[in-house]
Amino acid sequence: MISCLPVAHAVLLVDDERFARTVYSDYLRAAGFDVEVVADAEAALVILQARHFDVLVADVILPGSSGIDLLSAAKQLDANLEVVMITALDKVDPAVRAMKSGASDYLVKPVTPEALQHAVHRSLATRALLAENMTLRGHLKLFETCQRLSATLDRDRLVPMGLAAVASTSGARETLLAEVATDRSWVLSGAHGLEYQAAAGLLEAARAPLARLSGAEPRFLELGGDGQPTRRAFCLPLVDEVGTVGAALAFPDEPPSAEMRESAAFLARHLALALRNLGRLKQVEHLAYLDDLTHLYNTRYLDMVVDRELAGGRPFTLLFLDLDHFKGVNDQHGHLSGSRLLVEVARVLRSCVRDEDVVVRYGGDEYVVILTGIDSGGGLKVAERVRRAIEDHRFLSREATPVRVTASIGLASFPEHASTKAEIIDLADRAMYRGKRTTRNVVYMAAHDLPPARER
Repeated sequence: MISCLPVAHAVLLVDDERFARTVYSDYLRAAGFDVEVVADAEAALVILQARHFDVLVADVILPGSSGIDLLSAAKQLDANLEVVMITALDKVDPAVRAMKSGASDYLVKPVTPEALQHAVHRSLATRALLAENMTLRGHLKLFETCQRLSATLDRDRLVPMGLAAVASTSGARETLLAEVATDRSWVLSGAHGLEYQAAAGLLEAARAPLARLSGAEPRFLELGGDGQPTRRAFCLPLVDEVGTVGAALAFPDEPPSAEMRESAAFLARHLALALRNLGRLKQVEHLAYLDDLTHLYNTRYLDMVVDRELAGGRPFTLLFLDLDHFKGVNDQHGHLSGSRLLVEVARVLRSCVRDEDVVVRYGGDEYVVILTGIDSGGGLKVAERVRRAIEDHRFLSREATPVRVTASIGLASFPEHASTKAEIIDLADRAMYRGKRTTRNVVYMAAHDLPPARER
């Protein structure tokens, strides 16, 4: 005889013969099962709705309804219910129908104690194996998701993918991602299942508990209070070896199970790593677009910005600036002092424009400024402000002989003067060159009849 199970699994026995019910229930109780017996399918369905059973053992022929019909109805109530069918008919047809309907085993009367016990044990073992396989498949899916997250270097793909994974892992329909900015404030990076305004409101309510966040363990945060509606958030701190990158907040209807919390913590570690990698990539890309000397943007970045502004369709103005008689500074003070002057010019330019404007060192003593959202009229005012600032500035003030320089500036605007990148840069360059040919220390507006730029 097979030994008893450590936990008494519940078995529902359905047979219209009293003798069969008595004998089979004795067989199963002897094997350690918790057994209930009923005589027909109708009574079986009533009790199946009232409590959970692990195994249903039913005769194929029942009064009022067949065992096959009972099997189908029982599976609709609980898809994980294991079913063993018993019949006095030694035919293949009922067995095939039973197995197709979801039965895990089929026995022909007379049934021995060992055969019945073995069939029930085998059904439970099959269910346990399937559950284990489902768990393994779930772990494998989570692992593959984490691999994709770690390998993604595109923020527009990473954030939605990560938030969808957090939602799935924690059993939530709504999630949001908050990242730690350089000033240690929390910034909304994305939302899943939430409108932006709703996500922003939830983050605002979470700022106080997030400010106290420490460690990497998942936890619950109470958002709201002080007369405001409260909402409970499942918080996944995103922490790597450097520190806290951010936090994912999920809003499940039910608290996640211990297994779900463990999976969510595993996911959070990989999402933190992916976000950190994005930050590092951004730093590297940023360096690739910077001029080594002045730390202004370089021409690679200029190409990208002009393309972006043209695609956006908004007006913008490009200033092309060249220092007047810069060669004389190098000849008189040396190239090292000339390089320091170029750095100072970069600082003056930054002080004359807005944060959203782009300042580029074009090469040598030439600079380009992109004034976003500004037409030629506004651009002319900014250009004149730049010209005066350079003229009034005392460069190399720590040197024995401070230097004064001036600049010639050409201006071209989109869409007023040009509609392509090459054209707008060329027209601004021509306007600047006109100033170089005349009085210098001047601002000129673009015109199509200006001569092309030549060696200066």
